[in-house]
Amino acid sequence: MKKKVLTVLKYVLFLGLGVFLVWWSIHKMDDKNWEECKAALRTARYALFIPVFFILVGSHYCRALRWRILMMPLGYKPRILNTFFAVMVGYLANLAIPRLGEVLKCTILAKYEKVPADKLVGTIVVERVVDVISLVIVFIIAIATQLDIIGAYAEKTLKENFLSGGVGIVVIKLAAVVAVLILGYFLLKFIFKKYRHVGFIKKLNKLFLGVGAGLTSIKKLENKKMFLVYSVLIWAGYAAGTYLGFFVIEETQHLSFAAVFPVLAFASVGMIITPGGIGTYQLFIMEVMLLYGIDKGPGYANGILQWLAQFVIVLLAGFISLIALPYYNRNLKSTKQKLKETEA
Repeated sequence: MKKKVLTVLKYVLFLGLGVFLVWWSIHKMDDKNWEECKAALRTARYALFIPVFFILVGSHYCRALRWRILMMPLGYKPRILNTFFAVMVGYLANLAIPRLGEVLKCTILAKYEKVPADKLVGTIVVERVVDVISLVIVFIIAIATQLDIIGAYAEKTLKENFLSGGVGIVVIKLAAVVAVLILGYFLLKFIFKKYRHVGFIKKLNKLFLGVGAGLTSIKKLENKKMFLVYSVLIWAGYAAGTYLGFFVIEETQHLSFAAVFPVLAFASVGMIITPGGIGTYQLFIMEVMLLYGIDKGPGYANGILQWLAQFVIVLLAGFISLIALPYYNRNLKSTKQKLKETEA
């Protein structure tokens, strides 16, 4: 009960932060900028949402294929559609409660494909590590190609969000985290050895072994090349969707493809800070647009539209996947039964 209350409170806190940032961003605009923002939203080319929809859904499909590759070394080869449906339902759940989707997509696949959920947790951790590395690469590309435009802003933003308190404080925090992890490891090792006969410890040990097996899946990949290809395609889809988003309003359609990288990099940070990126996603896009000489009004309007496109895509595809999952598997079961009867 206490855990549920804490989860709800955490979500309300971050959602409240997102709503506050939306209000604060609008409040910072003068009347002229606000009128420009509304004008940009009224005259936007909403038809471009259609190709963006297919591009981003394709990107999510590649994510499902990549996740499936991580399961193969564990001895499991789930159906592609079930894996894709699980990914989309996970994204949908994340709109409600941050990180709930990671757990939910594991339980969904465990239910329909009989893949142990504990092992799937390990593959999710691997995926997140790869995503962080990919985001770092996007940042490197953004700074390397647009250093004269975003260099100072990148330094300021990263310091405020991840390096606050100076280098010394950051080093102390990292050292403390490492120390706690090392201490925790040896403490758990001692507990599992001394109390290995206890039922709860047996279950916990089984869970850790499953997660460990999932984590090691990256070393045993049968198709490393396709894993890399899908990773590139995922972010290529994000980049293509962002670039198309520039053409939604007149004031941003002149931006070059190189501008995609800083917009995508900082918008991704926004997605991490608040649930679904509400408030922060739009704010960071507006801030980056300012560096390219675009006023707050049109810049914020573009941020709203880019965020809205992703939100609607997850909402639609997520709900469709949620409905399709039992139907698809029921039909699959029925087909198998008919084949058995025919063979008999």
